[in-house]
Amino acid sequence: MRDGVEETYPDHPRPKLAYPFEQGPKTGEAIEAAPGVKWLRMPLGGALAFINVWAIDDGDGRVAIVDTGLGGEATQGAWRKAFAGPLAGKIVSRVFVTHMHPDHIGMAGWLTRKFQCRLWISRLEFLMCRSLAADTGREAPADALSFFRAAGWDDEALETYKARFGGFGRALHALPDSFQRLSDGDEVRIGDHLWRVVIGSGHSPEHACLWSPDLKTIITGDQVLPRISSNVSVFPTEPNGDPLTDWLTSLARIKTQVPDDVLVLPAHNDPFRGLHARIDHLIGGHERGLTRLHALIAEPKRAVDVFRALFRRQIDSNLLGLATGESLAHLNCLIARGHASRTRDASGVDWYQAA
Repeated sequence: MRDGVEETYPDHPRPKLAYPFEQGPKTGEAIEAAPGVKWLRMPLGGALAFINVWAIDDGDGRVAIVDTGLGGEATQGAWRKAFAGPLAGKIVSRVFVTHMHPDHIGMAGWLTRKFQCRLWISRLEFLMCRSLAADTGREAPADALSFFRAAGWDDEALETYKARFGGFGRALHALPDSFQRLSDGDEVRIGDHLWRVVIGSGHSPEHACLWSPDLKTIITGDQVLPRISSNVSVFPTEPNGDPLTDWLTSLARIKTQVPDDVLVLPAHNDPFRGLHARIDHLIGGHERGLTRLHALIAEPKRAVDVFRALFRRQIDSNLLGLATGESLAHLNCLIARGHASRTRDASGVDWYQAA
């Protein structure tokens, strides 16, 4: 589960990946992960503790930044330390963002304004980020409350959601007002090397990975992580969406596009080798979860009743939203495959049953 500390499907043995670095960089420091690619970490707090960001040599004393960290003073301090240390004297030429989650795009506005440079991001990620940021300070909409009530949330959970709603934009420095679009298959020259854009979806709408064939290196953001499984969720804005099918299709497609001999630079955990084995593991884990879920809903269940089919850990109030969204993604996938049906009762609660 995204932002968790364990694999979503622990019963499926992890592949033996190779980790070429004994340890990662400390805050404000950097390690050369690939020729001309520096690995830095920005603080997050919580279970994950940090996000990996990357500084790519762009020639003439410039660097292109990939992902930026969470908005806020702690990350600003880490960037200032980096620019006084391993990036001293460097000018940021461009800021690339893999996707719109705050730990990736949070400091994009700060960096682009500080260095008067452009944000490079896919169109859907930019527009979705602006849409969610616009909710900051709003009251929770009736549609969202109905959505979570249908999933089986009780009044206490709904009150907690209402109190927390509208916090997305608080984790962002003010977004840039313009951007350079990244599209699937684009080739972008950064310094001496070409990087190809590989788009995925499911975790976010139009997630951009950057793959350099000549460096045999791919920056995967949250699309492929080595030790945790990215959260794939249904949200109130698209209650009948099927992001899990998008996710599984994207992973299979990446495997056909990107060779196995690349060094994978993920947003969380450590760089690794073994891309194809990890993709197979992620797909296999989700398929096993779908099988367990299908068996569980032989008798009608609400979304909140199926957590044990998908997650080993106890789901508390802090994880309830993520767990509900991911459970709905699996349930909607079963419906899309014709393996389940959904019925809403008189009180507005949805019940799912195997077809």
